[in-house]
Amino acid sequence: MNRTPLARRTQIIGCLVEGNSIRSTERMTNTHRDTIMRLLVQVGDGCAKLMDEQMRDLSCRRVQVDEIWSYVQKKQAQMTRKDDRSRVGDQWTFVAIDAETKLVPAYRVGKRNRANAVAFMADLSDRLANRVQLSSDALTTYVDAVERAFGADVDYGQAVKFYEAEPIGPGRYSPPKVIRSERTVIAGDPDRAHISTSLIERQNLTMRMSMRRFTRLTNGFSKKIENMRAAVSLHFAHYNFVRLHRSIRMTPAMAAGVTPRLWSLEELVDRTSN
Repeated sequence: MNRTPLARRTQIIGCLVEGNSIRSTERMTNTHRDTIMRLLVQVGDGCAKLMDEQMRDLSCRRVQVDEIWSYVQKKQAQMTRKDDRSRVGDQWTFVAIDAETKLVPAYRVGKRNRANAVAFMADLSDRLANRVQLSSDALTTYVDAVERAFGADVDYGQAVKFYEAEPIGPGRYSPPKVIRSERTVIAGDPDRAHISTSLIERQNLTMRMSMRRFTRLTNGFSKKIENMRAAVSLHFAHYNFVRLHRSIRMTPAMAAGVTPRLWSLEELVDRTSN
């Protein structure tokens, strides 16, 4: 892989972080798809290590969390007894975002179960340097996970949205209409005005637009769990360090004080693929 020039590696990764599929990247860069996949996994693994090192002692004040659905190899309904349920079928990416700097300090890919929710919250808690206000949806496992990870040192509230029945017919792929929402205090003393999941839901859209394997109704889904984890790590490293956020006019890592400068994509690729 190191025989591939840095400029070519940067070109390939640039295509992937802009939401192109493996095969379209193959056509645009004239690089075999197997080489592209190996580079994705190599850079993705490097990005995971980079994020683990850099996302420490963060002074986030208001954090929103959510989980986004995808699948590996086949959807849950198509699984058989022979399939490894830990690696195949529905997979969820737990994500946290700082409402002020737009930084993504923690994420986790896995099944939507208690074990992963607890591990995700524990990881988030370990990266924070101060008490935070935390917002989530009404996923039941979050309550136990937050208590285990933060104890009494958190101000936690849930934002619950209620939707109309799913439309039938031509409009069935449109998002359902929100008919009402409620904000509930779960622990501590959160500011009700800031109990919200709107920013993390917008981040979910960014993920679906930036990673082909998260796009709905596509054949670009992940075939291996390792590929999905690598793609997610690459996305968040690029998002935090390289991509300028329009609302804050800098990268989230700069806004959060993680780095004093803008990283180039070439620098990110060079640091994570050697």
